[in-house]
Amino acid sequence: MKVLVIGGGAREHALCRSLSLDPAVTELHCAPGNAGIAQVATVHPVDQLDGAAVTALARGLAADLVVVGPEAPLVAGVADPLREAGIPVFGPSADAAQLEGSKAFAKDVMAAAGVPTARSYVCTDAEEAAAALDAFGAPYVVKDDGLAAGKGVVVTSDREAALEHAAACERVVIEEYLDGPEVSLFAITDGTAVLPLVPAQDFKRALDGDEGPNTGGMGAYSPLPWAPEGLVDEVLATVLQPTVDELRRRGTPFSGLLYAGLALTSRGTRVIEFNARFGDPETQVVLARLRTPLAGVLLAAADGTLAGLEPLRWDEGAAVTVVVAAEGYPAAPRTGDPIEGLADVADEHTHVLHAGTRTGEGGEVLSAGGRVLSVTATGADIAEARERAYHGVAKISLKGSHHRTDIALKAAQ
Repeated sequence: MKVLVIGGGAREHALCRSLSLDPAVTELHCAPGNAGIAQVATVHPVDQLDGAAVTALARGLAADLVVVGPEAPLVAGVADPLREAGIPVFGPSADAAQLEGSKAFAKDVMAAAGVPTARSYVCTDAEEAAAALDAFGAPYVVKDDGLAAGKGVVVTSDREAALEHAAACERVVIEEYLDGPEVSLFAITDGTAVLPLVPAQDFKRALDGDEGPNTGGMGAYSPLPWAPEGLVDEVLATVLQPTVDELRRRGTPFSGLLYAGLALTSRGTRVIEFNARFGDPETQVVLARLRTPLAGVLLAAADGTLAGLEPLRWDEGAAVTVVVAAEGYPAAPRTGDPIEGLADVADEHTHVLHAGTRTGEGGEVLSAGGRVLSVTATGADIAEARERAYHGVAKISLKGSHHRTDIALKAAQ
């Protein structure tokens, strides 16, 4: 099977790594890729938002499956011309990807499907925003309606800061604050059948103790020993399957990866948000635990045969990933610095996944983004996986870089 992965972040590196280990995959390509992905796949320059260019590349490679990784190409509709060309594609259509592309659309779908979520208002001006903030009270939750690379949400007790964020967005969703721990649950779907993966938890704030600004994610771990028994079955029945059924009913079936960000509140499980693709950094730990070969699962979602698959097999141990971010991230990340020590990290339990990297003229690996890379490790339990991940991080040198030191700490304890 020839597989083409679209994207160039740590999520796509995790996907490429898993696909490279699948004996069914005879050729692996990625566009545009990054310095780490180039070690496991053939990379190609392409504008990942250009559906015609992506389709031409897939045709030229005679790809048997195209996996569209990031949200921006999905919302831009890159999967649509691929499907029209008869090329199996893992990733929703532009219409279905609005589940992530518009918070207001997602709220409308959830209301129609009876999915439990926070009460909310959609606001388009300062007056509406102020009224919504006062209706719910602090802490205030203000979400940019559109894509914002994981940084469009402000949670604050400062009313002026909440209003300022609302004013900076064309349209916002303001909703009630949800208490309780957060859980990420991925599900693979062909538009009818829904196959949930294992839960994970990520860490959005930049600094230890959940301090500092929101980021795209500074680390994650799986499994969640504290999660209630039966959580996955409950979310499948009350969130995932009803959402997939509602989108199919609307004539916009969702085929690909449906991500549910959940809050386990004192009043029950509630959906915080949906994403239309694998989430970063949770993908790193979820795929590190997956033992079923990945390509066949993604192809079954693409061709509508997911219901015929055998149950997925999982490693009984744990996985932890820690993100190494560039100096100045998330506000103004510094780029272009050499990254040293990468070759010293990899072993049978630990690997590095590149996100914001590129290859320099002399072949060296340079930083090229805010979240530069993540170190992912597996172990018999969370404590062991965590120790191995941080041992790997300690071997990497990048000027001015920073990382959280408390990823999975409470779970390990």
